[in-house]
Amino acid sequence: MSGVSVHRRTTGQEVILDSVDWAVLRGQHWALLGPNGAGKTTMLRLAGALIHPTTGNVDVLGYRLGRVDVRELRARIGFVNAAQKVPLDATAHTVVLTGATGTVQPLWRMYDPGDRERATVLLAELDCKELAGRAYGDCSGGQRARILIARALMSDPSLLLLDEPFNALDLPSREDLVDALYGLASSRPGLSTVTVTHHPEELPPSTSHAFLLKEGRELVAGPAESVLTSANFTECFGRPIRVESHDGRWYARSTAVPPTRRRGEPPPGPGSRP
Repeated sequence: MSGVSVHRRTTGQEVILDSVDWAVLRGQHWALLGPNGAGKTTMLRLAGALIHPTTGNVDVLGYRLGRVDVRELRARIGFVNAAQKVPLDATAHTVVLTGATGTVQPLWRMYDPGDRERATVLLAELDCKELAGRAYGDCSGGQRARILIARALMSDPSLLLLDEPFNALDLPSREDLVDALYGLASSRPGLSTVTVTHHPEELPPSTSHAFLLKEGRELVAGPAESVLTSANFTECFGRPIRVESHDGRWYARSTAVPPTRRRGEPPPGPGSRP
């Protein structure tokens, strides 16, 4: 992205992104973080060739938006969103298989034995092989997330975009997904990924770079260890935040001081509300 701005279509005045420059190289794994409304999903949709910028240039996999058939370009990009429309009664294997045609419903005549085998292999790679015959609607949130990633990999994309894939996952499911993404980075050295998240705890150790976005503008971007710092998070989110790193994982917590109790007031009991 070079000098990219995006204005809201309805008014043309509200700026969603403002003069953003960003480059994701082959094999890099980026985290995209920032407050709600900062423009993270808009950046991901630009990278996925789903929208065009109002001003500036976006080049994806060597092709400039506005000068390429985006339908062909999208076939080389994997896009994962927890809100994707998926038939709940379709089996996990069928859901993954639809990634070969980029459709919601399966196009059975379009799939050959190689496609069916690839869907099976990808389910195994994402540790979901035993779910092949289970209805997608009967799978847990973490299982669904991994199934959708397997679906996105059906076209063997060069770029994988994940829009809040950890949304509403419990702790074990989150860790399963972190492990799956770490495994993908290890087994596919040429794959580039971008993950939108609100929580650094959700980032796998393979995260190489990070981009902090605030009010539609770049606050800081670069190698993860130089971006995911307490000072940067405090400035980005507007409150004291402490960021720490252990064994390749990041953790963040607020360090705001709680309100001082009135003189003589006892501390809150176990069942009291603050």
